[in-house]
Amino acid sequence: MNRKSFLKNSLLGSSLLLLPGPAQNFFSGTSSKSIKLSIRNPQQKNICATCGTRYATAKTTNDTCPICEDDRQYVGDGGQTWLSYTDVAKGKSIQVTKLQENIYELKISPSFAIGQKAHLVLSESGNVLWDCIPYLDEQTITYIKSLGGIKAIAISHPHYYSLMAEWAAALDCPIYLHENDKQWIQDNSKHISLWHGAELPLWDGMKVVHVGGHFDGSTVLHLPNHGLKGTLFTGDSLYVTRDRKHVSMMYSYPNLVPLPQKAIEQINSRVEPLEFDTIHGAFNGQLIATGAKDAFRRSVKRYLNIFEV
Repeated sequence: MNRKSFLKNSLLGSSLLLLPGPAQNFFSGTSSKSIKLSIRNPQQKNICATCGTRYATAKTTNDTCPICEDDRQYVGDGGQTWLSYTDVAKGKSIQVTKLQENIYELKISPSFAIGQKAHLVLSESGNVLWDCIPYLDEQTITYIKSLGGIKAIAISHPHYYSLMAEWAAALDCPIYLHENDKQWIQDNSKHISLWHGAELPLWDGMKVVHVGGHFDGSTVLHLPNHGLKGTLFTGDSLYVTRDRKHVSMMYSYPNLVPLPQKAIEQINSRVEPLEFDTIHGAFNGQLIATGAKDAFRRSVKRYLNIFEV
């Protein structure tokens, strides 16, 4: 089963915290002046069609994508394919949906590559983009700026580095990446800021927490003052399951490779001290709207029970 099949079979569209009716774009009525977007070398074929990662230089048919060659990902059924930004942009748009008062999701329509979404978190001292997607347009930049712009981009792990350099350039903000994953950076940028250790405090109580596991530098974003008991954004570090009563913690999701006991214990040691009642994952339907801390605890217990002799 490849990654797309795994994700397709794992997800359920959620409307629990969406505004009534279908997913909504919020661009109409914006009074902000349109922003001119400039993408570097848009004709270069340097974007992997399978994972959506953009590379710094043009690629040939003989070049491979190290991220897809890694056993946490996969090479597409048709082999390695490289696209230009112009190729990717054909027929694409970004759907922006308001999930809650200060939380929006951004996803590419129609879906491209892995198909993850990003989350925009609005906060009094500055907004945060959690994770990234491999497409960007002027309409989206204009709308984000109308909401106050972005103070920082924080990305959970290398599968979502995607078009991060272009997003940061357009929004003039730093990209926070854990230094344990620096070898996976394929498109370097002056905006990248590597950090180390267990936590990166942001502002208004928000922080990025290093959990490891899926990647050595995998992280989650914690909002302690959101909702009744806080909110967690997880990327793939904690993967909301189909029943939305548990989370998975895997080394490879598309290839179904589990994590060892030590990695599960580290994730538990970093997440257990956090107060949260809600989890937002990276794909459609990946929402635990209430009782998320209990779901996390049940999941850790279930995993660790496997290792008991």
